[in-house]
Amino acid sequence: MSLKKTDLAKNMALKLDGRMKATGVPSRFAKGAAEIASQREQRRREASPRAVAITCKLPPELAKRLRERALNHDGGVSGVMAEALTQWLG
Repeated sequence: MSLKKTDLAKNMALKLDGRMKATGVPSRFAKGAAEIASQREQRRREASPRAVAITCKLPPELAKRLRERALNHDGGVSGVMAEALTQWLG
């Protein structure tokens, strides 16, 4: 005996419901949610409170020189730019 279309859909829904009940609650909604929030807080604390993002367009050759100098600098591109602007505005 074959199943009717509605019976087949009902059985599939019951299977799906059973699988959903068998799996646990994802960590983003349970205990892991507090952990994610604490990671967010830690990132916020680690970020420099006075750092402001600035976008500028540079000629390709100047950008290449900046990247080359940033390879040997501890602060990277941001550190080189901060140092250069400090000296220039100084």
